[in-house]
Amino acid sequence: MARINDVGGMTGFGPVVTTDATDDTEPFHADWEARVFALNSALVREGVYNLDEFRDAVETMPPGEYLAASYYERWFHAIRVLLERKGVVAAGELDD
Repeated sequence: MARINDVGGMTGFGPVVTTDATDDTEPFHADWEARVFALNSALVREGVYNLDEFRDAVETMPPGEYLAASYYERWFHAIRVLLERKGVVAAGELDD
């Protein structure tokens, strides 16, 4: 069964936007995105989880949340899920 991120062959998502709406030359649109990127890099480097586990956590987001989330919001969701799965934080500790 395909997950929500696997939209190959599906229609109805509208045209693909191939230009960035901003004039930013920075790789991130907000400071928090850079922090999420750095946090993920550190956790992978330290062996808390690997990239396969990270990808799986992103892809298991509920479909509505996945479609409504930005790229780094999906990353942040995956980090939170994995930190709980690995016992680094208690379930619900990062809520709110």
